[in-house]
Order: sequence, then structure tokens, then C-alpha cells
Amino acid sequence: MPPRQSGVSGFSNSQETKIELVEKAMSFVPYDQRDGFIWIDGALVPWRDAKIHVLTHALHYGSGVFEGARIYGGEVFASTAHSERLHASANIIGFEVPYTVAQLDQAYRDVIEAQGLTDGYLRPIAWRGAEEMGVAAKRTKIHVAVACWDWGSYFPEEERLKGIRLRWADYRRPDPATAPCRAKAAGLYMICTIEKHKSMDEGYADALMLDWQGRVAEATGANVFFVKDGKLHTPIADCFLDGITRRTVIALAKKRGIEVIERRIQPEELAGFEQCFLTGSAAEVTPVSEIGEYRFTPGEMTKTLMAGYSAGTRVKTAAAE
Repeated sequence: MPPRQSGVSGFSNSQETKIELVEKAMSFVPYDQRDGFIWIDGALVPWRDAKIHVLTHALHYGSGVFEGARIYGGEVFASTAHSERLHASANIIGFEVPYTVAQLDQAYRDVIEAQGLTDGYLRPIAWRGAEEMGVAAKRTKIHVAVACWDWGSYFPEEERLKGIRLRWADYRRPDPATAPCRAKAAGLYMICTIEKHKSMDEGYADALMLDWQGRVAEATGANVFFVKDGKLHTPIADCFLDGITRRTVIALAKKRGIEVIERRIQPEELAGFEQCFLTGSAAEVTPVSEIGEYRFTPGEMTKTLMAGYSAGTRVKTAAAE
């Protein structure tokens, strides 16, 4: 592990963490103290009034599912695909979203208009409420909310352009027989937060997680791709989400005549890969320069797919792929 780096303005990491420095630089405002509107259970409410009770079931037992989508030119990219996945995730963990896909898509448009956003990030979420407490929660009401905000690059732009650095995660993605891995369920992100925090503390942007059998899986919130001999390699998405951005990038590559190979990838194989990048709604297409002891150089294929994705997301007629 590399040594912790000194902070700026004379502060060491023991005095002021990197995240605190970033937040100060961005004039950080806590998310519960912002202005505007959030869509909750069919209506727009003032941002600061969008609250839930402390005994909400999802807060205690993780009984919630969510989506993350990007807004480009005032529209949600792959809007319907995100709404459909929210429904699918809810069904997997045992409840139904009380709004149709079309109603969710309209809610996105309403909240974006209310916030006056052109580009940003959208967060729909559905969860079990506070009507019942305990593992069993059949009498809870299912709530749905949609929020959006201005959010630039998920990773620091200067790092993203040259390729971000990843460490190896300690936790692994769970066996599909032990967790509902095909759902974008809130509880599945607990280990991701742990690994993301460890990475930041050690000077990395993120962590690469293995699956329960020790094979390459994904980063804490993004899928991973590798380039070798003009071909694109990516892990089979059977114990983690087959991301909407992942599918979009695969389609972009195939349209450009790039062979895409979905397969099991062992960690030691990284020594033979030339390029690496992450994909996700938040991460978009982000080059990687380092994973643990392995090094990569962002090349033409990575740049081509970055440009193709950027162009495609800004076409209003772009459809989910």
C-alpha cells in the first residue's frame, strides 16, 4: 500500500482528510440542507421537507432499491431502462413499486423541470416505510422518491483524464445463492461504502472487487473492462449488476467492429491487459491507470468509447441499449 499523501495548505491527513478538503473546495452543502423540490409518493415537496421517520423499515433492514441515472440536455439517459430496473429490483426483494414505468418516467421529467436542471444526476428510490418494525414487514407501505441535482464527474476530473488508481478490495461480491445480486438493492452497497472509504484513505480513487470465487468482478459502483490485442474483455455479470452503461458500451463497441468477450477473468491476467476502464451512470466511461500492482495506459479504444458514449448520451433520441 502506498503511504498516505500530505494534504494541501500545510495540513496533513491526520489533521484534515482528503474528503474534507474536497468538500471545502466545492463549497459543500449537506444534502438535507439544499433547496428545490423532491418528488415523493406522487407529489413535489420542498427539498428540506423530504423526510422519513427514524423507524423506517428500510433504514434498519435495508429494504430499499434505487437507481442512479445521468441527465443530459434536460433528459434522463435510458430513462425507461432505469424505471424498469427499479421495478425488477423491487420484485426481487419482495415488493412492488406502486407507480408504473411510465409514471416514473414522468416523475423524472417533473422533478428535473422543478429543479431547472440541464445536466446532472437523478436518484429514484423505493423503500418500505415505518408502519411495521421487525424483520417481517408485510404491512409496510411502499414509498417512492425521485431527487436530482447538479453533479459533475464522479471522480476528480484531473485524475479521470489520466486514469484513476484502484486498490484491491478486501470484501468480495457475494455468491448469488447468498444475496439478491441482480437487484440494485441498498443493502448490497454496504461493503462498497467500506471499500470506497478505505480506498480514499489510502490515496486511491476506488477499489476493484473480486467475486466470491476470487475472480475479477467490478469496482464499488461501476463495471470494469480491459483491452488486449484490439479486443474488449469484461467479466460475466452474474454476481453483480449488468449495468445499463455497461450494456451501452458493449453495443457501442460492437457497432465499431470491436470484439467483446464476456468471460471469467482471473486477477493475475491483469498483467497482460493494455488498457482498463470503468463504466457506470455516475462514472460514465472512466480510464484506469492502476489496479494494485498492475498498470495500464489509456489508449485509442478507451478514448474512442469515451467519445462515443459522450456523443450518444447527448442525443435526445438515444435509447437504452
